[in-house]
Parts: sequence; C-alpha cells; structure tokens
Amino acid sequence: MLKHRILACLLTLSAIAATSAAISQTAPDYAAIVATPDRSDADRKLDTNRAPAQWLAFIGAKPGMRILDIFAVYGWKAELLARAVAPGGKVYAQNSEAVFARVKDRLEARLKTPAAANIVSVVRSFEDPAPPDMHDFDLVTFFYAYHDITYQGVDRAKMHKAFYDALKPGGELVVGDYSAKPGTGTSVVQTLHRSDGSLVRSEIEAAGFKFVDQGDFLHVPGDARDEHSHSAAQPVDIYVLKFRKPG
Repeated sequence: MLKHRILACLLTLSAIAATSAAISQTAPDYAAIVATPDRSDADRKLDTNRAPAQWLAFIGAKPGMRILDIFAVYGWKAELLARAVAPGGKVYAQNSEAVFARVKDRLEARLKTPAAANIVSVVRSFEDPAPPDMHDFDLVTFFYAYHDITYQGVDRAKMHKAFYDALKPGGELVVGDYSAKPGTGTSVVQTLHRSDGSLVRSEIEAAGFKFVDQGDFLHVPGDARDEHSHSAAQPVDIYVLKFRKPG
C-alpha cells in the first residue's frame, strides 16, 4: 500500500513538472500563426484593425496553457489562442445562453475543424463562466464586449470575482474594448458601443487584481470616440489592459 502511495505521488509530481515545462516553452511565432493557410477568409477579415499577432504576443499565450475566453461568440479569438497554446493547451470558449443561441451554428462548424481540436465550448453565465470544478486557469481573456455586458445588466462585481477565482495565483486577466472618452462612465455603452477604460480598470482592481500593463498597439489617436464603434469611417480606438492575480 505504501509503495502504491509513493508511486502515485511520484506520478503526480511528474505530471505537474511536465505541465510546468510545457507552459515555460518559448513563445510561438505569432505572425506565423496568423498567416497559417488554413485560417478562413472570414477570420482574416476580422484581423483588420485588430493586430492579431501583437494581440497574441501581449496576451502571452504559450503552449500548454489553459485559457478561459469570455464572450467567445463565433470563435475568432478562441481559435487564434488555441493555435498558440498547442500542443498541450486548451481554450474554453465561453458564451452566455443568449449569445450561444445566436452563434451556435457558426461556432459548432468551427469546432469541427482540426484547428479547433483543443477548444471546448462553454455555455454559462458571465457571472459564473468557468466549467464546474475547474480553476487554476493561466489566463482569462475578455475582448470587444465589456460595453455589451454593461448595458445587459450583468453583475460585473460578481463576474470579476468569478474571473479571479478561476485563475491560478499569478494568472492573468486581459481585457480590451472599444474606447469611450475618459469620464463617460457607462453613459455610452449602449448608444456608442464603447466603454470607459478607466472605469473598467477601477472595477477590475476592486476585485483584487493588480494592474500590470497596457497595450497601445490598437490605440488610434485620430478616433474622436464620439461615433458608434461599428460605424466609424476610420479604425476605432481600442484599449487593452492586463491584470494579474497576486500569488
């Protein structure tokens, strides 16, 4: 019995070491991932003004990581992340029931492709987005939809706590959205589909996260931020914020 317990412990330690080694690998070639020939034309169109290679680099997705991608919709983000964390990693693509009903056919078609073999579709609320009994994610990502959950009445404090609880100590949350003018608060989240990055940062920090970095690669100085994010004649300014769970 003692020998069996010792063997079990050794196997567990080996598995932990293997996982750590996988995650510590050198970052993949993000530009090569974006240029992969089997990516769809629809995804390449979504690449426009989103700088996907720089986006992946800022997020820091690496082989072996487990990522919870919030508001995954059709899976453009999830597939890029899945390619970056392979081999050994996995991406959990979360949508609420309402969003999933709208994107179901396109998302499920994507999940049948080889590139999506390490993507798991998760249909859960934003306030409780992680699959049951799953925690210790390396990353949580949430892009282009903070304004949506704001006017849809999501309990943002509860959502941020869920993000915090889902991450391992030292894990990171990366958030980005169409930028509103500073000081607008939540006043234009529905009319312009933009959110105030300073408010978002304060809400996330209130959950215990530590702000660690801001990406400027999607900053558009010429955007007056007074038009709808999906109707502007020029590229839209997007803020990108990175936070870390202490530990």
